[in-house]
Amino acid sequence: MDGTFAGDGPGPRCMVPYTKDVLLASADQVAIDAVAAKLMGFDPLSIKFIRMAHDLGLGVGDPREIEIAGDEEAGRENWHFEGPMQNITFAAKMQHKIYWGGLKNAVEWSLKTWAAPWAYIASVVYHDLYWYPTLGKERTHGVLQSAWGRLFNNWEKVRSDGRGYPEVGEAPARVQRSFGQLFRLGLKVLKTSILEAPEVLRLRKRKIHGGPIAH
Repeated sequence: MDGTFAGDGPGPRCMVPYTKDVLLASADQVAIDAVAAKLMGFDPLSIKFIRMAHDLGLGVGDPREIEIAGDEEAGRENWHFEGPMQNITFAAKMQHKIYWGGLKNAVEWSLKTWAAPWAYIASVVYHDLYWYPTLGKERTHGVLQSAWGRLFNNWEKVRSDGRGYPEVGEAPARVQRSFGQLFRLGLKVLKTSILEAPEVLRLRKRKIHGGPIAH
């Protein structure tokens, strides 16, 4: 589990990123989720899917029964995260209403039909055309200024010493793009998301081959 960046808040796209430099590995998928939840400051057994998996014997979800091998000090950290419901975005609110709230009966059915692409098209429109160019701009800049952001920016220039990257290069210049530039970039992302949607790809292949192929 990659915890180089750990995200708090309404993730994954609108998370508040924190550099934590933690990697977790386990043969027990329940235990690794439990340890990650504990690091973030939550009681693992209060999280429904961890509790359910623990009770069904699919793995160990109780931190008291999990042995930390390696960096024990890191395993005792508490990052005091607030969780996904704090500072929740408009998109996340609508998602909750569709899956568990008042819009469930009216809208959820469409996610199981050919109309399903509307959901990720709406996500691209909200996040790429609005949220990232406005509310998320400072978070993106902060990530690029971090050591991991600098490594990403200078990937083709820096060299490993066999144990890592002792020098990760200079921080990238602050991204300065006009709203119009970001909007056009977002439209390109939207176009790609539509053309590469599984439902659209199937229609395109059917046209190329002249109809469904029977085996």
